[in-house]
Amino acid sequence: MPLLVNNEPNVGEDAFVWLGSLVPLVADVSNGRFTFESLTAPTGNRLHFPAYDMFLKEMDKCIRHLQKHATPNGVELAEDEYILHVDGTASTQRVVRHIGTTSWPGRLTLTNYSLYFEASGVIRYEDALKIDLSKNVEQSVKPAATGPWGAQLYDKAIIYDSTDLSETVVLEFPELTSSTRRDHWLALVREIMFLHQFLSKNQINCLIQTWELHSRTILGIVRLHAAREMLRISPPVPTKFLIFSLYNEIPKGDYVLEELADSLKKGNNGQSCSASSILRSMNISKSVDSDIIIDEASQADGSVNVVDDSPSLEAAIKQSREEEKEILIAKATTDELKEEGVTDSVLVITELLKPLKNAVPWFQEIFTWERPIITLAVLAASLMITYMEWVGKTFAVFLIWAIIKMLDARQKKIHDKSNEIVISRSSMASDQSTMESIVSAQHGLYTVHDMMQIANIAMLKIWSILISKADKHANLVMVAMSGLAILLAVIPFKFFLMALILQSFTMTLGKSSGSGTGNRRLREWWDSIPIVPIRVVDDPNTVDAK
Repeated sequence: MPLLVNNEPNVGEDAFVWLGSLVPLVADVSNGRFTFESLTAPTGNRLHFPAYDMFLKEMDKCIRHLQKHATPNGVELAEDEYILHVDGTASTQRVVRHIGTTSWPGRLTLTNYSLYFEASGVIRYEDALKIDLSKNVEQSVKPAATGPWGAQLYDKAIIYDSTDLSETVVLEFPELTSSTRRDHWLALVREIMFLHQFLSKNQINCLIQTWELHSRTILGIVRLHAAREMLRISPPVPTKFLIFSLYNEIPKGDYVLEELADSLKKGNNGQSCSASSILRSMNISKSVDSDIIIDEASQADGSVNVVDDSPSLEAAIKQSREEEKEILIAKATTDELKEEGVTDSVLVITELLKPLKNAVPWFQEIFTWERPIITLAVLAASLMITYMEWVGKTFAVFLIWAIIKMLDARQKKIHDKSNEIVISRSSMASDQSTMESIVSAQHGLYTVHDMMQIANIAMLKIWSILISKADKHANLVMVAMSGLAILLAVIPFKFFLMALILQSFTMTLGKSSGSGTGNRRLREWWDSIPIVPIRVVDDPNTVDAK
């Protein structure tokens, strides 16, 4: 195997992708580098020949295995529709469909167009429920949790929702430990959905180009099956082998898909190195268009066509891959913080808010006139900025000041001097006993409950005014709103802002008896507003019946 050996029986990433560009069997040029990373993760990014040979043999086994599966009951597959994965049979683990509080085990079949579920009968499977993934409708599939009596205990299911269906379809893939089966099926279903969305979005109507994309998707799924069999101890990430799922997930993936569509429309995919021709050699081909593909191939020249070998596509893939690595590095720095408990989270947020906490006394001194000169300067500047309508310019000055501070921090290399923030748990230490801590926590819960009640009452009072349940209060509010509307229409809004600023700075100079009386009357008026009664029921249908 001269293509795979270079002074030693292993191959690197560039050679692997180059081989995939010539013969897209073991890899597709669009995601070949991601496939290589997954295959060589245990071997130091070098693909040894025994592993390569095993990978090809597993692909061959997978194709033969898929060709043996029977068509779902009550379904006639289209001429270009092929089974890509089956689960829930006697030789595999169960698949359960949840309908309300009932559960139905059955067989699940995925093709390059649809998803079929056949409920298990006494002797044979019932007629299949067809979920069409190729329709250009609003549809989604996402992970879900299931459990007895509606409790979401086991995160091992997927939920499919579509405007064509009257209810969602919930399918569970039971496992003892992880949820790799669910993740595998979720990736496959999304890949088929993304394939047809890609065809519809880019208006690819040519039969040859459409079948070429189907062929590349089928080969990607076959590679994924083979990799899962080869790497059973540590199953690979499914999206690394699936073109459309991968580039719908990673950054700048939409650019890669655009370049892929352009290269597909420009290229000649009927030649011997295309994905469709490889499937045809494996007796998996689209019989309707096989003659057209052969005619196109015969009209082409005898040179070898390198599929999608365009500089723009390669540049888009490289950029997307580099940005994905940057995001993974950034996410790795946040994983440790997410695993911390409530106490540590409180410590972190308290430490991060210290600068703001230190700034609060300074603002209090300004508003309470403890520093009259500074207060007058801030008041005059605020009034001038508002009157001259310099808010945008002031914000621009603030941004420039922030940039200067950032450049100063970079010049002083603060990130090297303090590359981490050290927080001491002793700052949260308490002299309270266990019982006192429990009582304090209980009082805290009561405080939160009181705040929720106040918020609920306030919203109900506002709703009561809006629907005129309290006529007197509603009339007063409408009169006040009418007067305010007239003032806003006549007087420029900046004068209202200036009045608000003056009120904010002068409200602490001295409290007159008139203001206290006004606040009392306002509170009495607010307390006199009746609220709309609330009744909580278990079943809303009982209310409709009454």
